Amino acid sequence: MRRILFAGKLKIGQKLLWGLLAVLALAVLFPVIFLIAGSIMGDDELSTYLGAVISGKEGYVNMPLLPRYPTLSHFVEIFLDSPAFFVMFWNSIKITFGVLIGQLVVGTMAAWGFAKYKFPGKKGFFLLYIILMLLPFQVLMLSDYLVLDQLKLTDNLWGIILPGIFSTFPVFIVHRFFTEIPDSLIESAKLDGAREWQLFWYIALPIGSSGIIASLVLDFLEYWSLIEQPLTFLKDKSLFPLSIFLPDITNVSKSGMAFAASVVTFLPALLVFLGGQDYLEQGIMAGAVKE
Repeated sequence: MRRILFAGKLKIGQKLLWGLLAVLALAVLFPVIFLIAGSIMGDDELSTYLGAVISGKEGYVNMPLLPRYPTLSHFVEIFLDSPAFFVMFWNSIKITFGVLIGQLVVGTMAAWGFAKYKFPGKKGFFLLYIILMLLPFQVLMLSDYLVLDQLKLTDNLWGIILPGIFSTFPVFIVHRFFTEIPDSLIESAKLDGAREWQLFWYIALPIGSSGIIASLVLDFLEYWSLIEQPLTFLKDKSLFPLSIFLPDITNVSKSGMAFAASVVTFLPALLVFLGGQDYLEQGIMAGAVKE
C-alpha cells in the first residue's frame, strides 16, 4: 500500500515538474513565438498592436500570439521584391563559410601543434591564446581597425574573414580533444612509417572530429549573427551581411518586413544548432579517448 502511495506521489511530482519546465520553456520561447507571429501579421495589425513603439502613440504594446489575418506578404516582399536581401545573404555566406574553412585549416593545425609537439614557450603561447579568447571585441576593436586599415582591408569582406580565421576559440576547443589521443598510438604510427601529415590526417582529424564539428557549429552561430564587426569595418552597405539587413522598425511600412527578415536570419542558425547538437554535447564532455 505504501509503495502504491509513494508511486502515486512520485507521478504527481513528475507531472508538476514537467508542468513547471513547460512554463519555463514557453517563457524562454516567447520571443521566438512573438517574432514568428509578427512576421505573418499585416501592416495594419502591426500598427495597431505596436503603435506605442512604431508610431509613438500612447499606451502599451499588446501583441497576441496568433494574428487575426495571417499573411505571407512580408516573406514575398523579401524574396521577390528585395534584391538587397539576396546580396546580403551571399555576403553572410561568404563571411561565415570563409571563416569556417579557414578555421578548419588553421585552427586544427594550431591545436594539433599545441597538443602533441614540444617547442620553446609552448605554455606561454597557449596561455596567450586563452587570454585573447577571453577579450571581448570592444577591447580589441581599435587595434583591429588600425591593423586592417594599414593592410587596406577596411570596407572589405576579408577584413572580417581574416581575423575570424585566426580566432583562438577553435584552437582551445579542438586542443582538448587532441590531447586525449594516446601518445602510444602516435608512436605506433610513426614506427609503421607514418609521416607527420599522415598522423594529422588519419589520426588527429578522425579522432578529434567531434570537437572540430562542435567548434564549427559554435563559430557558425557566432559569425552568422555578426553585428559589431560589419558595422565597425564596413562602410559600403552592399557589403553588409544578412544579420544587419533588418529595416528600420520605427517605420510602419517596414515593421513586418523586419519581423520576416529576422525569421529568415534565425532559421539557418536554428537548423545548424539542431543538426550539431550531439556534437556540441560531445564537445562539452570532451575527453572521450583514453589511453
